[in-house]
Amino acid sequence: MTTPNIPQRILMGPGPSDIPPRVLEAMARPTIGHLDPVFLELMDGVRDKLRQVFQTTNETTMAMSGTGSAGMETVFVNLVEPGDTVLVCVNGVFGNRMAQVAGRCGAKVETIEKPWGQVFDQDEVIATIDRVKPNVVAIVHAETSTGAHQPIDKIGAAARDAGALFVIDCVTSFAGAPVKIDEWQVDAAYTGTQKCLSCPPGLSPVTFSPRAMERVAARKSKVQSWYLDLSLIGQYWGSERVYHHTAPINMLYGLDEALNIVLEVGLDARFERHRAMHALLRDGLSALGVEYVSQDGHHLPMLNAVSVPAGIDDAAGRKQLLNDYGIEIGGGLGEFKGKAWRIGLMGAAASKRNVTLLLAALRDMLG
Repeated sequence: MTTPNIPQRILMGPGPSDIPPRVLEAMARPTIGHLDPVFLELMDGVRDKLRQVFQTTNETTMAMSGTGSAGMETVFVNLVEPGDTVLVCVNGVFGNRMAQVAGRCGAKVETIEKPWGQVFDQDEVIATIDRVKPNVVAIVHAETSTGAHQPIDKIGAAARDAGALFVIDCVTSFAGAPVKIDEWQVDAAYTGTQKCLSCPPGLSPVTFSPRAMERVAARKSKVQSWYLDLSLIGQYWGSERVYHHTAPINMLYGLDEALNIVLEVGLDARFERHRAMHALLRDGLSALGVEYVSQDGHHLPMLNAVSVPAGIDDAAGRKQLLNDYGIEIGGGLGEFKGKAWRIGLMGAAASKRNVTLLLAALRDMLG
């Protein structure tokens, strides 16, 4: 059976995003051993660069081998023990996934919910923390399924005052919008490489505060996952360099180069480009009568969730964009299935060229 020809697409869905040639070229460098001194030096550089983008000084910052879901599992299996109370804020697919993962860790899961597309009032979350008194509070910073950008700057301090750890999912926001781990008093966060980092899927950067690592050290039970146990993998990423597993070496070359691109431009400039391209797309969609399904004032700049244009069939419209224009966008999930499109402007895909091409294609389709 022959391998199909792989077409060149313009990736404007919820991920993966367009990959810069520099990243692909980096991944084509010679594979060396995962304990080679040169590779260990590269790992140290990746940790330092991740800290800069996470805006943290956390020692325990690394890239887990696996996609963003591996990062989610890493956070919960290390921080949650059977019987712990975990408060999860659910307003889309990924908040719900957090709750499921926490439940599989044996936690007593308490949820606070909002309609899809809406964000939580932080004071409401804080009041729930005071009432529930959880061990862990978890929220999605950038809900990929709804395009909602959640404010979280007050929750960390409230969680800390209540003796709880504060966990965030920043898979979609990382490297596309500010993620201020130390300033927001976040105890653990996870992301993925395939969104605003514009690196292929396969790694999940995580960061843990010293406070979170104290909780890990004080566990009464073993972490349920050997592969994701920080007490083990941390010895490979740390100064000990103890073998744990064969790291995806060429993927780490790619992540290193993707981080170089982010930091060469500078975080503020990168965030502004995402905001500017979002505004350009939003104005163009408005002119076409296309409305956002996420809460006004809380639209994600890098993931635009909009109603399917009037007169266009969801699946047929996305198929036409792919086949006739080479543009990939995402369909809705859950409550938005068949009703919404998810348009990504992530990393390298957040460009005037992409916005202009998509708007031109939609004008052509809408006649």
